[in-house]
Amino acid sequence: MDTIFTRGPSLNNRLALAIVLSALLIFVDHKVEGFKSTRVYLNSFMSPLQYLANLPRLMLSESAQRLTSHEDLLEENDKLTNQLLLMSEKLQRFDALSQENKQLRHLLDAPVRNDLRKMVAELMAVDKNPYSQQVVINKGAIDGVYLSQPIIDEKGIVGQVMEVGTTNSRVLLLADVTHAIPVRSQRNDIRFIATGSGGLNELYLEHVPHSVDIKSGDVMISSGLGKIFPEGYPVGTVKEVRRDESRPFSIVTVTPMAKLDRLKYLLLLWSDEGKPIDSDVDSESDADNEDESNTVSNEEAEGDS
Repeated sequence: MDTIFTRGPSLNNRLALAIVLSALLIFVDHKVEGFKSTRVYLNSFMSPLQYLANLPRLMLSESAQRLTSHEDLLEENDKLTNQLLLMSEKLQRFDALSQENKQLRHLLDAPVRNDLRKMVAELMAVDKNPYSQQVVINKGAIDGVYLSQPIIDEKGIVGQVMEVGTTNSRVLLLADVTHAIPVRSQRNDIRFIATGSGGLNELYLEHVPHSVDIKSGDVMISSGLGKIFPEGYPVGTVKEVRRDESRPFSIVTVTPMAKLDRLKYLLLLWSDEGKPIDSDVDSESDADNEDESNTVSNEEAEGDS
């Protein structure tokens, strides 16, 4: 079968002719200045062809660059997402620490007397018995805690210690039905007895005559009687006064100042002497023993004489 390449000069002759013409054009272009304008036109004519020939490479390079940029963006997005989660977790912890710090600052700035020794304790457990309002704190006998020691929070009186262990103690809250505290009205100094109702947000004032000057909003503070709770600490605010003439006494409900359902940090208070009440009993017994020893020694001296 004849092809187009079998017609005309042979391939070798064509190659030789092309080489001779190329060399001639190079020589003429180098020696003759008139070819500069022709070269400009030729370059302008070939520019579109060069762009078309270079277009696939540019498209592939651009696609690869975009793919790389997309992967980099995804990787950077993952890193930023992880950093955001870590920072969010730290922020949550900082918020919690800030809240705890705020509670501790309020607790240390509580309206306590400066001459009393005090110690911060933390809540450990809450009694599950619905009829008993008791909690456990992380301070015990090794910290100097003693029976009936008063405990407050940043708002007011919380309760008193009822059991002392080596490293922890059980606290009886104001709201327990077995708890009672002597109080007085901050407005007119009338004294009452506040007892627990069994609910965390309510106390009762016992044996309040109908004629007593008491009204909703009156603030009740500790009176200092009974020598357990120091005088002047907030106990609660009168919520309601119901005077039913068919009853011998008025029904007075009080809302505790302390947030008994939100306890976390508490403040232990010591007596004015900085020692538990039992130490007074021990000192009295020591004094009695000393008197007995003195009596025995006096009798022996009289016998010798």
